[in-house]
Amino acid sequence: MTDALVMGQRPGLFDRLAQQPADALLAIIGLVNADPREDKIDLGVGVYKDAAGNTPILRAVKAAEKILLDTQETKTYLGSEGDVRFVALMKEMAFGAARARDERIVGLQTPGGCGALRLGAELIKATGSDARIFVGQPTWPNHVPLIGSVGLPFVDYPYYDKAAKAVTFDRMMDALEDAKAGDVVLLHGCCHNPTGADLSLDQWKAIAALVSERGLVPFIDFAYQGLGHGLEADAEGARLVVDAAEQALVAHSNDKNFGLYRERTGSLFVKGADAEQAKVIASNLTVMARTSWSMPPDHGAAIVRVVLDTPELAADWHAELKEMCARIRSLRSRIAASDPRLAYVEEQNGMFSMLPLSAEAITDLRTTESIYLAGSGRFNVAGLSDHNVDRFAAAVAKRL
Repeated sequence: MTDALVMGQRPGLFDRLAQQPADALLAIIGLVNADPREDKIDLGVGVYKDAAGNTPILRAVKAAEKILLDTQETKTYLGSEGDVRFVALMKEMAFGAARARDERIVGLQTPGGCGALRLGAELIKATGSDARIFVGQPTWPNHVPLIGSVGLPFVDYPYYDKAAKAVTFDRMMDALEDAKAGDVVLLHGCCHNPTGADLSLDQWKAIAALVSERGLVPFIDFAYQGLGHGLEADAEGARLVVDAAEQALVAHSNDKNFGLYRERTGSLFVKGADAEQAKVIASNLTVMARTSWSMPPDHGAAIVRVVLDTPELAADWHAELKEMCARIRSLRSRIAASDPRLAYVEEQNGMFSMLPLSAEAITDLRTTESIYLAGSGRFNVAGLSDHNVDRFAAAVAKRL
């Protein structure tokens, strides 16, 4: 036995780990929690708030939970595919009734949209191809670490000009001309995070044509369906691209449109070249899910299934979703009307927009106004309440 071991200096398993930087969004949560001011405004975390500033549990969700409490007879495992009825309902929601019968599209339940994105990345990696992931800039900050953690290479393409407050579509298409057959293009299905700037239908058509001509594989992150212009309108562009592609992936989430943030309710769908290839894809997905989380959590998917399979609850959920969507649009209108320089906010969609503010201005908003948003200028429109939206807009206008 060496002297080092005798003296208790044996190297430990975790000794070489380095301290990791805090997630920027989680850091904002900490700052908000530490701020004693009662009028603070938290626009960092992407959750919907009602007129009073609360994040409610939807009426239909509450009712479905009561049904589950009274009728659910077991907590046994579902299997790696998850709740198959839930998956069928989400396939119809994402792709439409006609496409839901397409045997080339297979899917399974995942722990939220993040689980779907990660499983999709694992599937791409397992093909053994040299596929690159083309990702627009800016994008959701967790896209690259989440998908890239499996070892996939990334190529950036320009998506949004913060100063011009607009999608840089021509530059985007020029960049995608460098993609080769089999490369993957990461796209936001609707309600772009972090900018709120979505593609027009004509732009979606152009991307669909490019995908078809060059043999590209779209990977669509579909996290906000229904919160832009409604369930069908929000899906129109993504459906065009999936139709045009021989192969495609879609990560779908119910965290936002059902308000199931902590239930982690999502699904992954993959389109194969034909029905036989789709069966092979499905078998691979099941094995990968088994080695990742084994069985997905049941509660959120069961809620969604009960809601959509109960006509009166489905009708109430549709009404609530329309109310949420209308409220977000109303907030955008109020912000836009406050100052001509904020007019662009009304033309954007979903929960997020990006302010053309300097880092110093964003820090000043936190320290002097108790208004918290991401360092990039991204703010959660749906995080505003009726009583603080005007104060927010005035504070921002002073710093533009």
